[in-house]
Amino acid sequence: QVQLVESGGGLVQPGGSLRLSCAASARIFSINAMGWYRQAPGKERELVAHITSGGSINYGDSVKDRFTASRDNAKNTVYLQMNSLKPEDTAVYYCNAKIKEVPWRGVMDYWGKGTLVTVSS
Repeated sequence: QVQLVESGGGLVQPGGSLRLSCAASARIFSINAMGWYRQAPGKERELVAHITSGGSINYGDSVKDRFTASRDNAKNTVYLQMNSLKPEDTAVYYCNAKIKEVPWRGVMDYWGKGTLVTVSS
């Protein structure tokens, strides 16, 4: 069964940086889009970054020019480099991937369990 395993969250001061990683834990036929979403307390989940299989990247407005997403297709891994972090970036960050596990099944939506990022002095 496919699992998305996130790592890299933690506590950081305002202005600091963190790098999140998310790897798919099983053998996979193909991965379409991968990306990151976040959910702050009392708020809806929102897009952080979305990467297509072709490498096109779309960012949420609040993180443009500060966050950089990338993916390593050979490792089935997606990364999120977060710079110039602000207190309002505090949230649980979730990895998402659209995966075709085997050739005879359709693409399914998978989510990681989330990793907490806290930006505070």
